[in-house]
Amino acid sequence: MLERSIEILDTTLRDGEQTDNVSFLPNEKLTIARALLQEVKVDRVEVASARVSEGEKEAVTMICRWAKSSGMLDRVEVLGFLDGGKSVDWLTDCGCKHINLLCKGSLRHCKYQLNKTPEEHIADIKNTIAYATSKGVSVNIYLEDWSNGMKDSPDYVFQIVDALVDTKIERFMLPDTLGILNPMQVLEFMRRMVKRYPDVHFDFHAHNDYDLAISNVLAAVLSGCQGIHATVNGLGERAGNAPLASVQAILHDQFQARTNIDETALFRISRLVESYSAIPISPNKPIVGESVFTQVAGVHADGDNKHNLYQNNLKPERFGRKREYALGKNSGKANIIKNLDALGLELTPEQTKLVTERITELGDRKEIVTPDDLPFIVNDVIKHNADTNKVRLVGYMVSTARSLRSYASLRIDIDGVEYEAASTGDGQYDAFVKGLHKIYTEKLHREFPVLTNYFVTIPPGGRTDALVQTVISWEYKGKILRTRGLDADQTDSAIKATIKMLNAIENM
Repeated sequence: MLERSIEILDTTLRDGEQTDNVSFLPNEKLTIARALLQEVKVDRVEVASARVSEGEKEAVTMICRWAKSSGMLDRVEVLGFLDGGKSVDWLTDCGCKHINLLCKGSLRHCKYQLNKTPEEHIADIKNTIAYATSKGVSVNIYLEDWSNGMKDSPDYVFQIVDALVDTKIERFMLPDTLGILNPMQVLEFMRRMVKRYPDVHFDFHAHNDYDLAISNVLAAVLSGCQGIHATVNGLGERAGNAPLASVQAILHDQFQARTNIDETALFRISRLVESYSAIPISPNKPIVGESVFTQVAGVHADGDNKHNLYQNNLKPERFGRKREYALGKNSGKANIIKNLDALGLELTPEQTKLVTERITELGDRKEIVTPDDLPFIVNDVIKHNADTNKVRLVGYMVSTARSLRSYASLRIDIDGVEYEAASTGDGQYDAFVKGLHKIYTEKLHREFPVLTNYFVTIPPGGRTDALVQTVISWEYKGKILRTRGLDADQTDSAIKATIKMLNAIENM
């Protein structure tokens, strides 16, 4: 067991922003940086590349101003280049005090990209270090393409480090720039570095081209590496980087390595970055995926009921989440009981059997049943299909036309009283929701929920008449509700989800 401390640098705002079609606004960068440092408690953040744009300069300036006022400026870093000191000047203009200097970690890069000898490259590095130091800027260096350097030109790597080891470099950062290494190679190469330079602080920066980033991170730590680079949700160029949540979980659970990460904040930062990046998280992504703490098979729920037989150290509560039990054709009675218990519903064995049969029937029709649906299914089954919903959609009409705003007219029944409204909006569903908003705020004088997320899926291989599933998240009086609708028409499926939400509120 390691039982030692590992430093975590998050590079979501620099390397993560190199994900195709991802670009954060300055205020978004500030929000993410604050969350990473204050809530997640990463040790360091790399927030930008120097001299990229005026927008980047604005973002770095904002982050450094905030970090200085919060006593965290020493934890903010920027990637810089061997450009005659221009990166250093750019960085100091922003108020930053730490440069991560990009150097060449393989002979091929030095020879063919820079067209320089190793000696010339070393001289450039030393000159930049001296200039940065004179400006009060501390220096870490990236040995870009270090992985290929160790494979093809290790003498070059050692020549570079030998020449720099006695300078004022704080950390040598060793990237697998093209994601080519496997764990056995990382073990071999990192151990050679640590053995040759026992007093040097090494960071490892993994890329995921062969889906080995996490494995390579572990190999690096096992070999004596002291720092790990990661990104939220594994964002990064090409196949991305090592995901922060997975790095934390596996270091903690598999090797008992200590970090400063607050695990309860990992899910929140994941959703924040998902929102700003517009890169959706796969439902089965470890730690942060929507479905990773959901048991589907009934036998698993049965085992959990008896002695938590199907749970591991990845407790959802560690990450600010909770375990769920899916409802569908594979769930079985144990899953139903788990969900009923969570809702405080107690049924007889016969009633539970009837509810299980109905959910299985829905699952055979490919309808997805959520815990939010369960009270309605129970009412439907036990009360012999009696309509017990307090909010019913009596009728509606929506229309759209080119160059005109969409229009909706609707009538709903709330506790036996019918209300009508009409409205326009940016699309049919927007017009419908604005009509509902009128009824609730102007006629009922009640608060109407705020829509926070809207997600549409079509079953794989679906035709033009395929069922559309719409999942909508709402915020109401500090609580988050998630409802789903299923229909062949997207607008209709969204409307069904909305009516479910209104009934869920009535039953709160």
